[in-house]
Amino acid sequence: AMRTLEVQAIQDVTIMAMTSLAETRDDETGNHIRRTQLYVKVLAERLRDHPRFEHVLNDRMIELLYKSAPLHDIGKIGIPDSILLKPGKLTVEEFEIMKTHAAIGAAAIGKAMHDVLAAADDTTAAQAHGAFAFLRAAQEIAASHHENWDGTGYPAGLRGEEIPLLARVLSVADAYDAMTSHRSYRRGVKKSVALEEIRRCAGSQFDPMVATA
Repeated sequence: AMRTLEVQAIQDVTIMAMTSLAETRDDETGNHIRRTQLYVKVLAERLRDHPRFEHVLNDRMIELLYKSAPLHDIGKIGIPDSILLKPGKLTVEEFEIMKTHAAIGAAAIGKAMHDVLAAADDTTAAQAHGAFAFLRAAQEIAASHHENWDGTGYPAGLRGEEIPLLARVLSVADAYDAMTSHRSYRRGVKKSVALEEIRRCAGSQFDPMVATA
């Protein structure tokens, strides 16, 4: 029981430390991360009773999603200030650079896990594999939360159920917060407008079942 508590504490500290890195670059990123974490938990709980998701979205998986969701934009620490903090609309070239945050985040999380395992003995490595479940989920989400249901997203152009479920859930929560939040270059829209946009994009940008929920 004590070992389990220690693992949970390490997970929580890791998430807070990595999330704080993102906040040092951009306060709005930090606020977005916290809101999205709460939205994604509510959405996953709504989906858990659906026949298509009930075998996946159990208590354990929802907890993994909730814990790992704050790391979805961790790759933004690798985006130059001139782009990340730009007060106006990004150019096409700047947006291409911004899009690399998904791959940057997934690579950073993957490298962290690899380096720990490489330095560990067999017993510690076996324990770490279990403790890393939330980081593997975070890596999956960071890599795929901008993939679109119809294959038009990035970075890999995944389509439909090729996109990991946790990333498909995060995608809807992420888009909802992005639309309803104020930015330096635009005002957020009303919640009703954001919900209508999610409905409109069901089957193109979003998994239709997740959008419906």
